[in-house]
Amino acid sequence: MEIPNEFHGILQSINVSDGGVPKQPRPWAHVRAEGVEGDRQEHRMFHGGPDRAVCLYSSELIEALQGEGHPIRPGTIGENLTLAGIDWTAMRPDARIEIGDVLLEITKSTSPCKQIAGSFRDGDFGRVSQKIHPGWSRFYARVLREGIVTAGDRVVLKRPELLF
Repeated sequence: MEIPNEFHGILQSINVSDGGVPKQPRPWAHVRAEGVEGDRQEHRMFHGGPDRAVCLYSSELIEALQGEGHPIRPGTIGENLTLAGIDWTAMRPDARIEIGDVLLEITKSTSPCKQIAGSFRDGDFGRVSQKIHPGWSRFYARVLREGIVTAGDRVVLKRPELLF
């Protein structure tokens, strides 16, 4: 079976807040090297900065978690961009994602914290831990090309081994 070179999806939701969670949806946003305009992180020691400028998550994983009884919704676990139609198992450091005018590079999976506990039945925020449940984590990305993203934009994920 041949593994695809790239995966195509759509930007389902753009989520921002003035600090903390939940992040609220907006129809479009500027994405800059510092992150998504209008978004602020409460704990800068753990969130934000050039290698953690944008947080990404999967709408299909949100739906699966809802099916398990978790009260999660787009933006409630702190992701800035909720992507639909992307094979989340292909997400890994150095993969690149084009969304609208923007180019991102995945830097690492995120570590969940108690701030997102309200999105999980019994507060089980470890449900999105890469160490405990590989393939269910959010991912951080750096911004390689700034621009504007709009909900509904096409998303293209390119596997890192095919970039060079």
